[in-house]
Amino acid sequence: MESQNKGLGATKLVLAQTHIWNHTFSFINSMCLKSAIELNIPEIIHKHGKPVPLPLLVSSLQIQPCKSPNIHRLMRLLTHFGFFSLRKLVETDDDTSEQGYVLTDSSTLLLKDHPLSATPFFLAMLDPVLKKPWYEMTNWFQSDNPTSFHTAHGKTFWEFANVDPVFNHFFNEAMASDATLVISVVVDECKGVFNGIKSLVDVGGGTGTVSKAIAKAFPEIQCTVFDLPHVVDGLQGTRNLKFVGGNMFEAIPPSDAILLKWVLHDWNDEECLKILKKCKEGIARKGKAGKVIIIDMIMENEKADMIRDISTENQLFFDMLMMVLLAGKERSEKEWAKLKCSAGFSDYKIYPILGPRSLIEVYP
Repeated sequence: MESQNKGLGATKLVLAQTHIWNHTFSFINSMCLKSAIELNIPEIIHKHGKPVPLPLLVSSLQIQPCKSPNIHRLMRLLTHFGFFSLRKLVETDDDTSEQGYVLTDSSTLLLKDHPLSATPFFLAMLDPVLKKPWYEMTNWFQSDNPTSFHTAHGKTFWEFANVDPVFNHFFNEAMASDATLVISVVVDECKGVFNGIKSLVDVGGGTGTVSKAIAKAFPEIQCTVFDLPHVVDGLQGTRNLKFVGGNMFEAIPPSDAILLKWVLHDWNDEECLKILKKCKEGIARKGKAGKVIIIDMIMENEKADMIRDISTENQLFFDMLMMVLLAGKERSEKEWAKLKCSAGFSDYKIYPILGPRSLIEVYP
């Protein structure tokens, strides 16, 4: 033991252990935030309208009285990680004046009635169905199963969603909540992307959250949500929005533009190439130069205007998520360029406006 530690030094040894401990217990952050959401803590603070002192917060919760002292411990951790903040109840110079909890930008986005709420996505990722594959990752590496999800559940992700309506519903809710946030940013920050477009097909558009927002913001665009028949079955369109069932690997309806929002990272390179070739056929059948609009991550994107370490961590997490659930991956700009070139496209333009994700215009 002494020989193994020789040269490492006490400080480095303790720091190494601390690093390991932080990763050992990182799940605690997610579980504590999940509990706070389920206890309606963000809602209580929001409805109060001003800083909420701890005693008032505790009295507003539906918990056993004997558990009351533990709320302080829960809030202390979540405050440390930036989900809540403490503010003086009365502005004075006295450092001992009573403080109350207020929401931060992050916890505001967790309010259930927030139009851009991230809560459905957060809770879906922590559902037991999606947690179980992580326990099977080592077994997956040692098996010939396509994904760790398949190792855990005996089916691919899409097969499971097709036969389990509860899982399918909460997954669709998660995707819809993310789509609402993304398209609000795109419409505000990147309107020019839609200039001159008269028709758009939203491939893998689910229940149509993105297309509905585009159809509303740009009434001159005829939008089509294109997804598997069981996904769009029974969904009602509007004057400039319709739902069409089909398979993107077989054919994509013709249009001026085709949108792929968080679709290609679900698939391996060979499958992405098939999808992109079908997209090229779809825009070519309109008889004029169209484009494909991709919303996805670009790993190691140095052009992005963001805090690098937060973005990189996000991208690394999602790359692992794609590996475990779907056999897909996140791609670097070099990998994206190779795919587009192989599919017969000539050029592309990147808009780094979506945090760890980017909007990419691809031209034939």
